[in-house]
Amino acid sequence: MRILHLDSGREMRGGQWQALYLIDGLVRSGHECVLLSPANSPLSQKAAALGVQTGVLRPLTIVRAARASELVHAHCGRSHTLASVLVHRPVIVSRRVAFLSAPSIRSRFQYARAAHYIAVSEHVRRLLISRGLREDRVTVVHDAVPLPQRVSARDGEVVALDSTDPLKGSALLDEVAQRIAIKRSSDLPADLSHARLFVYVTETEGLGSAALLAMSYGVPVIASNGGGLPEAVDDGVTGILVPNVPAAIVDAIQRLLGDEETVRRMAAAARQAVEQRFALARLTSETVAVYRKALTC
Repeated sequence: MRILHLDSGREMRGGQWQALYLIDGLVRSGHECVLLSPANSPLSQKAAALGVQTGVLRPLTIVRAARASELVHAHCGRSHTLASVLVHRPVIVSRRVAFLSAPSIRSRFQYARAAHYIAVSEHVRRLLISRGLREDRVTVVHDAVPLPQRVSARDGEVVALDSTDPLKGSALLDEVAQRIAIKRSSDLPADLSHARLFVYVTETEGLGSAALLAMSYGVPVIASNGGGLPEAVDDGVTGILVPNVPAAIVDAIQRLLGDEETVRRMAAAARQAVEQRFALARLTSETVAVYRKALTC
């Protein structure tokens, strides 16, 4: 298949990493991919380094590239908007966020134009269906992460994602950090290779690819018990799910820091979960199945 991928992100965040992992997997499986994104975006540069044809996300470029493709995969809201207006090929839409915009004529038009939706979690799938989408038009494909060769040495700190986004729990982490030391990381792979625990508390989350990344390093995760995170973190097995209450988060951290046996068990289970449920090969194969379904409908 020849697939046109659209993404409007100017930073390398979770959605862009997932798009890159997917494109790489598709190319390795023999499919042809083209990526349109903002000029010189990190995603564009990384995709080009893999040998993928890239271009700038502009209306005319989208029209021309879509004509030469069998289907179009929109990886974000803005690219979905552009595709719904400009593209006359089946459009696949990835939906990663755990909230929906207010109903409008535009949103109803966009929902109607998409051939199929890929929801990052069952939680997001239910949200889309609640908006009126038919169940057979929404498929869950969980995020995936690569499996590092080495697990965390667990000789470092309690790590959390460095983010100023209120939805990513920045204010909540500020309160927790007043009671227990937490390292805010802007380079998760480097810090997770030594992390003892990973704390991921958010106001809303589609699934939580950062939590999956921590699990791939064999780092137990303390995560919010809402949104799609319970689909990523198995409470009591790969980490602990907590309410968004500072005292509960601090208590979970302290319990695990004082129980090395439980941490070792959770670390092994976390890495195994990534191998079995969140592997890159699965991301590719399940997405290809969605593509084929859209092309035959």
